[in-house]
Amino acid sequence: MRIKIIGVPMDLGGDRRGVDMGPSAIRYADLEERLEKIGHEVVDHGDIAVPIPEARAIKDPTAKYLPEIVRANKTLADVVAKALKDGFFPLVLGGDHSVAVGSLWGVTRVRKKVGILWMDAHADFNTPETSPSGNVHGMPLAAALGRGRDALVKNDDPASRIDPTHVVQIGIRDLDVLEKRALRNSGIHVFTMHEVDRYGMPAVIERAMAHFKGCDHIHLSFDMDVIDPDEAPGVGTPVPGGLTAREAHLALEMIAETHSIGSMDCVEVNPILDERNRTSVAACELIASALGMRILE
Repeated sequence: MRIKIIGVPMDLGGDRRGVDMGPSAIRYADLEERLEKIGHEVVDHGDIAVPIPEARAIKDPTAKYLPEIVRANKTLADVVAKALKDGFFPLVLGGDHSVAVGSLWGVTRVRKKVGILWMDAHADFNTPETSPSGNVHGMPLAAALGRGRDALVKNDDPASRIDPTHVVQIGIRDLDVLEKRALRNSGIHVFTMHEVDRYGMPAVIERAMAHFKGCDHIHLSFDMDVIDPDEAPGVGTPVPGGLTAREAHLALEMIAETHSIGSMDCVEVNPILDERNRTSVAACELIASALGMRILE
């Protein structure tokens, strides 16, 4: 494949600083070299410009830094859409998970029947009305399905709405009370850690991929906090009881075998909280697995 790396040093979406350094840390772990070893052509677009929180004021505590997040995501959407039109696989490096808004805006401009595979400890299905924190990194999936503040749902090039039955979540284990209620009634297919433990990762992936029939594009949004913090400590919002690194690799290897993923986010790496860059290295290795790397090549 031809892969375009797009960095988004965004940490406006959460309360904890540091995830803005995630794109640099993942690159430092030799991402480009790993992808080229598989046989891909890699072009690094560089980073989207994002202001730092100290340079901005919070005007709406129910959706913090929303204008700045929307502006950065509109720029990201332009870059993602152009990458797809030019025949590239867009690989977006976060930054917090609010960058998925821009990724999906860009994808849905070019592809009309889009499925979303969301691997995360959190559902990110809050709106400003349900969020206890007002952190926008907990809202991107809701926005993709038309829920939430107009600025997150609408943009200059409104795309066809994503069908919730073409959205699958894996690894979920930390939900807010009102978010849980909204998720139950959403039509999204959710595989919590209960299902992963009960059925095993191979069965979960097989069931998950079956929900994308009829889609012409699947976007993989991978939050590093889906991994247990014992193995990936450097993340924005760690939650115990997550996937092992090996389970995550198996999932991504199985997904890669389907040759159906057309774009990807890897988000929430926080080098400030990391140990010897191990989470960034893990992110790099997991991206490689999603894009075709095998143990025995």
